[in-house]
Amino acid sequence: MAGHSQFKNIMHRKGAADAKRSKAFAKLAREITVAAKLGLPDPKMNSRLRLAIQNARAENMPKDVVDRAIKKAAGADGENYDEMRYEGYGPGGIAVVVEALTDNKNRTASAVRSYFTRSGGALGETGAVSFMFDHVGQILYKAEVGSADKVLEAAIEAGADDVQSSEDGHEIITAFENLSDVSKALEETLGEPESVKAIWKPQNLVPVDEEKAAGVMKLIDALDDDDDVQNVYTNFEVSDEVMQKLTAA
Repeated sequence: MAGHSQFKNIMHRKGAADAKRSKAFAKLAREITVAAKLGLPDPKMNSRLRLAIQNARAENMPKDVVDRAIKKAAGADGENYDEMRYEGYGPGGIAVVVEALTDNKNRTASAVRSYFTRSGGALGETGAVSFMFDHVGQILYKAEVGSADKVLEAAIEAGADDVQSSEDGHEIITAFENLSDVSKALEETLGEPESVKAIWKPQNLVPVDEEKAAGVMKLIDALDDDDDVQNVYTNFEVSDEVMQKLTAA
C-alpha cells in the first residue's frame, strides 16, 4: 500500500489507540447522521446509510451509538452538515484531496488552509489536483476471507473492476456508481467486508525522500486530527525502510 493507507496502518500500530478510536467513532457517527438525513433512515432503502453502518460495525462501534446517530438526523434542532472537498499541494508538490463534513464552512476552510500553509504546501481551488485521482469504490476484506483466486473470482462475478491481494488483505476496486451493488454481491459470497467506501485513488504515485515524507505525514496527521475532516487522500509513495525510520518509537 502507498500514501495515506500506509501511513494510517503504521499510525494504528504505534498506539494512541483510545484517542484515535474515539475520534474515528465521532467521524463515523457524523457520516451516519448525514446519510440518514439525506435519505431514508432505513439502511435497506438508503445505500449510503447502509455502507456507513457497515463501516461503523467494522470498527466495532456499539449499536446504541449507531442508533443515536441515526435518530439525530430526525431531530429538528440537529446540526446541518455540508459536504466539502479541499484540494492542494503538500510538501514536495504531493497532491492532497481532503473530504470534510462541516457545520461551519468558514471555520473548516480556514483550518484546512492553515494545515497546508504550516506544512509548506498550498491549498488550491476545487479541481486543482483531483484530476490526478480516480473517484472509485473501494471494498476491503481481510486476508483470511480466502485466497487471491477465490476473491478474484468473486469480484469478477460481482462486477468489480480490479483486485489487489496481499498478505495484508484484499482490495477490490469498482466504479463509483456500482459500489453499493458490487458490495452487496460480494457480501453474499465472501461475507461482510472490513470497509466499503468511495475513495480518491491516485492514478500515479510520486516517490518521496525521507524529509518530504516526514512533511507529508505531518500534514496528514494534522488534517486527520481535525473533527471536520473525514478522509485524506494523497499520491505519495515512500519505501518501507524510510517509513520504518520515520515511525520508529
